Amino acid sequence: MSMARRATSRIPVSQSVPPLRRGRRLPCAAMLTAFAISLGTACKRAESSAPPPPDVLVTAAVQKDVPIYREWVGTTVGFVNAQVMPRVQGYLLKQDYQDGAYVTADQLLFEIDDRPYKAALDQTLGDLAQQQATLKKNQLNVEKYKPLAAQGAATKQELDDAVQATQASEAQVKGAEAAVENARLNVGWTKVYSPIAGIAGIAPVQVGDLVTPSTVLTNVSQVDPMKVTFPITEREYLRYADRIREHQERGRAKDEPELQLILVDGSTYPHPGRFYVANRQVDQQTGTILVQALFPNPDTVLRPGLYAKVRAPTETRRGAVVIPQRAVQEIQGVYQVAVVGTDDKIALRTVKPGEEVDGLWIIDDGLQPGERVVTEGLQKVKDGILVRQKPDTSVPSGSAPAVKG
Repeated sequence: MSMARRATSRIPVSQSVPPLRRGRRLPCAAMLTAFAISLGTACKRAESSAPPPPDVLVTAAVQKDVPIYREWVGTTVGFVNAQVMPRVQGYLLKQDYQDGAYVTADQLLFEIDDRPYKAALDQTLGDLAQQQATLKKNQLNVEKYKPLAAQGAATKQELDDAVQATQASEAQVKGAEAAVENARLNVGWTKVYSPIAGIAGIAPVQVGDLVTPSTVLTNVSQVDPMKVTFPITEREYLRYADRIREHQERGRAKDEPELQLILVDGSTYPHPGRFYVANRQVDQQTGTILVQALFPNPDTVLRPGLYAKVRAPTETRRGAVVIPQRAVQEIQGVYQVAVVGTDDKIALRTVKPGEEVDGLWIIDDGLQPGERVVTEGLQKVKDGILVRQKPDTSVPSGSAPAVKG
């Protein structure tokens, strides 16, 4: 009985072992198969998701003769500026010009109440007539006493008194005549005329105001030609000192360049100008000296007080290599450009820049003419990567560079 129990107890155990082993092996194989499939899929995804080469804009470095322009910031000033002020005090009766209009020399601008001055003139004329009558009486006395004194009928003292009275009357007549002339001037000064031809400003006074000789009635500026005043440094003055001296001696130096005027909206004034005069001294606080240039202004477009940049060609760089400024990167004082080779690969190259110009940069060393540099998309490129290059059509060609003074 005990043997039978032992036998029956072994049979289930021995038969249950194989199914357990088969159940463990099947999941492992499935896991390996799934892992292999997922690994292959990931590799294919990695291969298919590789980023394409970035798009960049490029332009070729150009070699050409570049005229270098210096720029100075200045202000337009009337060639002649006149403050119109009255010479007498009185109430303003009339303004005879339109604000902002062009006026001619000796044109009537204002009228001041002249009645007090006419009354003063009449009074001085009366005084003059009285003094002239007194002079005439004394002259008659002299003529009367001369023959009487010669005959002894009148004393010499009486003749001398008559002569002295005549001389005093002559002096009083001259004084009265001067008073009349002064009164006439005052009457004439009640009408205020323009001293020059030019543009008259807006009058700061109105009809009915009491004006005095210290009151500014208006300003008149001669605007053709127009002066432009701007400062240059001491170094620049010493550099151009010979030309300035030749200009002062001969009127204009033989190699004196024409000047351009750039207005506040960026437009170039159509009429070129010329150097006019340099100030007598250097400003010790700023280390600059004021210079004036003259520009024709036939259409009176320029007005006093305008912001203006004066440009002048000072030298020409022969065979300079030029690229756009935005193609140059500065990193801790080191200047680099991204050069695109024939294999469309990027090569970051250190360059030595020269003058910085309007939209352009002269490269003194590190770049050859014709080499293509990246102008847009620099943040996408690294050394050695492939790029898809497109020509930069926004790069200006033939523009005159200008170096700021």
